[in-house]
Amino acid sequence: MNIVLYEPEIPYNTGNIGRSCVLTNSTLHLIKPLGFSLDEKQVRRAGLDYWHLVKIVEWNSWEEFLDANPDGNFFYATTKSHQTYCDVTYHENDFIVFGPESRGIPEEILKKNPERCITIPMIPMGRSLNLSNSAAIILYESLRQTGFNFGE
Repeated sequence: MNIVLYEPEIPYNTGNIGRSCVLTNSTLHLIKPLGFSLDEKQVRRAGLDYWHLVKIVEWNSWEEFLDANPDGNFFYATTKSHQTYCDVTYHENDFIVFGPESRGIPEEILKKNPERCITIPMIPMGRSLNLSNSAAIILYESLRQTGFNFGE
């Protein structure tokens, strides 16, 4: 699987997600600008001793990322959808996209792909779950659907 963080802002979240990627043999795609440096102690601390094993691909822009993955099967995690992350069918090597912690995936991306938008159900009192928790929930559902084939 592929986890895509569009302009992530919080190093701890990226570190935690990187650790999940290592332990599931998933690739972490980071779309710049990042709200931190990958050399920051917080990223490495959250990723623990796994950080050097993370398969990271950095992209200078959303457009560069899309151009490099023209046949990619994308899902967009957002609170602005009624389709849950369990309502879709995942395939190996899908891309699950998450937006920046403070604002989510840009509206123009979501509007171009409404059938590919997915959400995690929750009670209405909260805005959203933590990014690293959301990534883990959806990543593991995609892995469950594809038979936990880690491609080792």
